[in-house]
Amino acid sequence: MKRIVVFLLIILVASIIGGLYGIIHDQVTYTISNEYYTNFKFIQFGFIESWPEAIELSPQRYYVALVGWKATWWMGLPIGVILGLFGFIHKSPIKMFKAVVKSFITTVSIAFLTGLVGLAYCYLFVIPGLDNIQDYPYLWSGVVDPVSFICVGWMHNFSYLGGLTGLIGGVMHIFMLKKNG
Repeated sequence: MKRIVVFLLIILVASIIGGLYGIIHDQVTYTISNEYYTNFKFIQFGFIESWPEAIELSPQRYYVALVGWKATWWMGLPIGVILGLFGFIHKSPIKMFKAVVKSFITTVSIAFLTGLVGLAYCYLFVIPGLDNIQDYPYLWSGVVDPVSFICVGWMHNFSYLGGLTGLIGGVMHIFMLKKNG
């Protein structure tokens, strides 16, 4: 029974960590390309239509944080469920909780590092390979710094891939913690 309560707590904690990850991740990417948000994410999340004056008058980083939270809190749910289920290999509720939280940190770290790989890949290989950057299919009109805009998109996409590979790493971490006692 106690491990079931821990499992439910893990899902809640995972959703919160997922949302916080999104806030931090999007603050970093906003620093690289604010246009990715003003020309894409704010529109995608309905902020431009809902609060056009608020976005112009308020610190944009507040809305960046909202985008980050909304985009990732829910990813914590399936990751928390999967890691939590594997956490049942630990007999003690305390060991289960500690192992899953450590594994979730592994997952998040791998996701962020994979995002950085995507950012670097874009700067090193995608941008130099473009004949005309304005013809890039995912470039919104009116973007002043298309290189940063495109590369932040790559970082975001790689971060989702990193969530999957991080999940695999997190599951492996749970087994490693079980093996090591």
